[in-house]
Amino acid sequence: MRVIAGTRRSLPLRTVKDDRIRPTTDRVKETLFNMLSPYVPSCRFLDLFAGSGAIGIEALSRGAEEAVFVDASRDSVSVIRENLRFTKLSESARVLEEDVTRAIRRLESENRSFGIIFMDPPYGEGLQLRTLEALKGSPLLDSDTLIVAEALRDTDFSPSEEMGYLIIKEKYYGSNKHVWLKRAE
Repeated sequence: MRVIAGTRRSLPLRTVKDDRIRPTTDRVKETLFNMLSPYVPSCRFLDLFAGSGAIGIEALSRGAEEAVFVDASRDSVSVIRENLRFTKLSESARVLEEDVTRAIRRLESENRSFGIIFMDPPYGEGLQLRTLEALKGSPLLDSDTLIVAEALRDTDFSPSEEMGYLIIKEKYYGSNKHVWLKRAE
């Protein structure tokens, strides 16, 4: 796994040695960031269920102003910090070792919104919709915030519309997909 583009292009990244963590492949990451390219420069990026931190690090390499990484796993947080040190991006990053819902509440108290919120929770546990529920009405989102959720291809996101989100795009990659959402106005 490596940084695909930007100021840290081609730098290798460590992964977490845990069978439950599925690093986003370089091909999928490249496709995702090609689509995100208009939104990344100078944005604040929130990487939920961050794993190795590869997605947030890619955002920083491509010009994001700041990235906040959230993961409850001590091993993941250790790898994220190591990858940030190696890529020399630590000064633009913040790492929170805690449950995503608790981290959302902590970040809300700071009264700052994010341009992009990316989430890649463990599959099959309903965490995508629970996280969207936790973000509903949150000051972390403004009218321009883009949420991208990674999930299994057959994950149903239609309940998100009842929560006040608009599904604006779905991109499929084999058995997985990225769902793009915004707050419905």
